[in-house]
Amino acid sequence: MRKLFSIAIAISFLISACTKIESTTIGSGLIPPVDGVTTLDTTLDVFTNNYIDPLGDATKVYKTDDHVIGVINNDPLFGETRATAFFELKPTTYPFSLPNTPTITADSAVLILSYKGVFGDPQIPQNWEVRELTESLRGDTIFNVNKSFATGNLLGSKSINIPGLKDSVNYGFENASNQIRIKLSQSFADRLIKQYDSTTTTGAYAKDSLFRENFKGFAVMPATRSPGNALIRINLSDTNTKLALFYKFQNTTAAKKDTAVSYFRFSNGSGIPVSGNANYIARDRNNSQMNAYFINTVRNDSLVFIQTAPGTFATVKIPGLRGLPNILVHRAELLAFQAPDVSKLDLVLTPPRYLLLSSYDSTKKVQTNLPNDFVVSGGTPNISTSGGFMMEKEVSGYGIVKAYNFDVSRYVQGIVSRKDSSLTLRLSAPSNDSLQYTPPYPQPNAVSTFYITPTVANNTGEGRVRLGGGGMTKQNQLRMRLRIVYSKI
Repeated sequence: MRKLFSIAIAISFLISACTKIESTTIGSGLIPPVDGVTTLDTTLDVFTNNYIDPLGDATKVYKTDDHVIGVINNDPLFGETRATAFFELKPTTYPFSLPNTPTITADSAVLILSYKGVFGDPQIPQNWEVRELTESLRGDTIFNVNKSFATGNLLGSKSINIPGLKDSVNYGFENASNQIRIKLSQSFADRLIKQYDSTTTTGAYAKDSLFRENFKGFAVMPATRSPGNALIRINLSDTNTKLALFYKFQNTTAAKKDTAVSYFRFSNGSGIPVSGNANYIARDRNNSQMNAYFINTVRNDSLVFIQTAPGTFATVKIPGLRGLPNILVHRAELLAFQAPDVSKLDLVLTPPRYLLLSSYDSTKKVQTNLPNDFVVSGGTPNISTSGGFMMEKEVSGYGIVKAYNFDVSRYVQGIVSRKDSSLTLRLSAPSNDSLQYTPPYPQPNAVSTFYITPTVANNTGEGRVRLGGGGMTKQNQLRMRLRIVYSKI
């Protein structure tokens, strides 16, 4: 990551009346019309710089979160990504037993994963491998996305046809859809169905600790040199995810053999010991366009690259705020627009659904909320009104593009009226993240921690966007900027 830096900038700011140049998109019904006499507007320049998030590798994927598996090979803007899921599927009770009869025969073992969606191009199949873990997971530990685990035997493989994953599966034991089904080796099925037992205190099925000693879990990953340009989301806690053991045995009351199935499942800790899980996500940005923007540490970047965690962020400085006279701020909005990719890859490698505008306390080394505008009430943030959700907006010369607007009105008014600090802001695409939260003025000491989850932000690893930066020419309508609608006092 580039080191944070400071630039001394001498700016003389003069507010001048002008005609209204663009519509306001947040809370516009409460803003008086710009008439050039009573209500005025102006635009302030911003200075933007790109950074790789040094804490990105510390991103965590929790047990109920969607995990991602797959490979992105072709993203000229942001580089390559590979993702692997590690997890345990276990018997639902201990001691666990199958029909204890010499007539039992293993039919098959099938790993079934709950399909939740895709980020990227669904038309390119991927080759996946299922391998056995040789390193133990810990059910009581939430691992960072940079943690990988050692693997051994290949248990199965499959070409993943993404458009077909929504298809229904209907057979004697199940009627379901949105499943990824990977048949595992016959030797693995024999091992779990015929070789493991619970008839002794040392048998693999006698208790959880013994089962984990005998089988440490699964790793599902893209094969080496697999094609593909997408990350596929699965959910381990969903009932669609399971290991299905199909077998036949002689029913003592009938001449024919019965066919049956037993399921191993992922446990969040209710009823059976908790299952371990981890999601390893590796980014390689070396040959990407964005990589060039992390070399020069003193310029105002013309393009801003925001990638969902484990990802990147940009700093946003607005020097002109320090020179504002005493005004009444009706609305202040930071405007950010996607700089479209001529390759059209951004139609499948889509922007994050939510961007966070925050600040950073370099002394405490914590991320903080935007003062007075990012407000949490009853445990719920006001992000529907404070801004950050992706929208579509028409921009002259570009047509319809993705855009993000942020309401910073009370933050700006605080700088004008109370001489609050003008902060270096931070623009990011959070997944599982947290803020040191301070309520709006006048409660500056009621500090707490607010947790941002994928439910209101982004799924881990999903989303990237190239925005127009402050370094674009002023004539470029994609340029990031601050627009203020105000009245003189």
